[in-house]
Amino acid sequence: MPTFSLTSLGCAKNLVNSEQMLYLLQEAGYTQVPSPCGADFAVINTCGFIDAAKSEAIDCILEHAQWKEAGQLGAIIVAGCLPQRYQKEILEELPEIDAVLGVGSFSRIVEAADAVMKKREDSADAPLSLFDDSSAPVEELPRIVTTGPGWAYLRIAEGCDNFCAFCSIPYIRGRYRSRPMEKILEEARGLAAAGVKELIVIAQDITRYGTDLYGRRSLAALCRELSKIEGVRWIRLHYLYPDQFDEELIQEIASNDKILKYLDIPIQHINNEILRRMNRRGTGDEIRTLFSHLREAIPGVVLRTSLITGLPGEGEEEFLELCDFLREASLERVGVFPFSPEEGTPAAKLPHPEQEIAEQRAEHILAMQIDIMQRFADSFVGKTIPVLIERYDEAEGCWLGRSYADSPDIDSLVLVDGPCTAGDIMDVQITGAEDGNLLGEVTATGIETEGHTSC
Repeated sequence: MPTFSLTSLGCAKNLVNSEQMLYLLQEAGYTQVPSPCGADFAVINTCGFIDAAKSEAIDCILEHAQWKEAGQLGAIIVAGCLPQRYQKEILEELPEIDAVLGVGSFSRIVEAADAVMKKREDSADAPLSLFDDSSAPVEELPRIVTTGPGWAYLRIAEGCDNFCAFCSIPYIRGRYRSRPMEKILEEARGLAAAGVKELIVIAQDITRYGTDLYGRRSLAALCRELSKIEGVRWIRLHYLYPDQFDEELIQEIASNDKILKYLDIPIQHINNEILRRMNRRGTGDEIRTLFSHLREAIPGVVLRTSLITGLPGEGEEEFLELCDFLREASLERVGVFPFSPEEGTPAAKLPHPEQEIAEQRAEHILAMQIDIMQRFADSFVGKTIPVLIERYDEAEGCWLGRSYADSPDIDSLVLVDGPCTAGDIMDVQITGAEDGNLLGEVTATGIETEGHTSC
């Protein structure tokens, strides 16, 4: 049987596309192997959002090209954001590639695979390019879930209409398109039946869900329906834009026991003038008011945000305002990135601090957050909390899991002693905290009770 390897780079939304391609290839009779070495072809699903992601994707392609040149790999298929963003340049700059698929063409992966297999037989030279409409309705494709056990991403929309001045995503992924609610619920039921207990609801902007299909924000209604699905224990929300919150959503989060009290709200900055220049809707004061209201309405809520240092207009005064805000808000989870001027975006044309300064400011914020995160971790010591067990770690000699306060790959871990089963949500007594991670032991009762989602 023809064999292939699959490498998925970038965000969770990209991973869902990779899982769909994996399903389609296996259904077509292709066999996945763990390494590109020895495979008939390799699929690389790329990110092309910022310079670091583009460099990672290009390095990955070049590494595969070396295997191909050495006769250890038959062909290379590159999919996703990088070819979508650089349709004209990618095959000229990287002639080792045998086929490219844009973000509107994931469903055509079998066509690409068949083409590169035939190309090898016929010794043809011309690579295949497949670029369909990136703003077409979201294709409803089956997938093979590669995360978990016990959790999976649930993509509810594609694309973005926010057009932030620094962001290339609307130009790559197309306009905002919500999936029909019935299709989302059908997929969620299938995931729950397969043992998924935590659904991580994702889109570039989930707060806008339904505005294009139903003429109104419908995330709260979707969450109500998801919470009715037997087997679903946790619902985690990524990403909520600050200007799109309404009271219906806030009250649904507060009152629905299955929605984790963990909200990922990217704000990027707090200074009014920078927000205006970056085409962010709302002001710093409105962000402060929202966060204060969320703290009051949702006791114990964990707030995560994303920030960019070195944005156009950020001088020392604006950066100090951002630092002061972080000290006041004591956000439990913060991701920070130095500004990356992306060609084709309005912000790339504006004067901005030097890269070194942007990087130093990002490091300063991360250093500030260490103390905040440690204090938050210390607050769990002595409490018993539910933990989703992910895997046993031989190096640590214990099980690794996540609490309601931790999203996979970006947040902290819980290191658990005691008998565990991967994929279960178990009650764990927290005995300590180190470097932001929690240490704990499984309680005598073990499996947590339905509806217990936070401490």
